[in-house]
Amino acid sequence: QVQLVESGGGLVQAGDSLRLSCAASGRTFNRYTMGWFRQAPGKEREFVAAITRNGGNIYYADSVKGRFTISRDNAKNTVYLQMNSLKPEDTAVYYCAATLTSMRGAVVAPNSYDYWGQGTQVTVSS
Repeated sequence: QVQLVESGGGLVQAGDSLRLSCAASGRTFNRYTMGWFRQAPGKEREFVAAITRNGGNIYYADSVKGRFTISRDNAKNTVYLQMNSLKPEDTAVYYCAATLTSMRGAVVAPNSYDYWGQGTQVTVSS
C-alpha cells in the first residue's frame, strides 16, 4: 500500500512558476514509476509527466515539454513537478500517482496507476 500526498498548488499569474511535491508513504517508493496527471473542470484526466523508478526514463506530454520538469528523490520518498512559464490552460487539479509498470505506452494512461493522491489545485490567471 502506498499513500500519496500532494502539496504546492496555488494561484499564480501567467508566466510564473510553481513546484509541486508528492510525498509517499512506505518503504517501497523506489519500486514505483511516478506520474503526474491533471484534470480541468469538464475534462478528462490527462497525463502530464512520468519518471521511472531510478529516474532512468522520463516522459512528458507535448503540452508541457520544455516548461515542466519531473524529478524524484528516493531518499525522501518524494516526487516533484517544477512548472515554469505557466499558462492559463495549465489550470487544473494536479494528481500524483504510482505504478509498478515502466513501459512508455502504459505510464501515460491513468488506468495503469494503482495509487493516487488527493490532488492539489493549480490556478493560472491571465
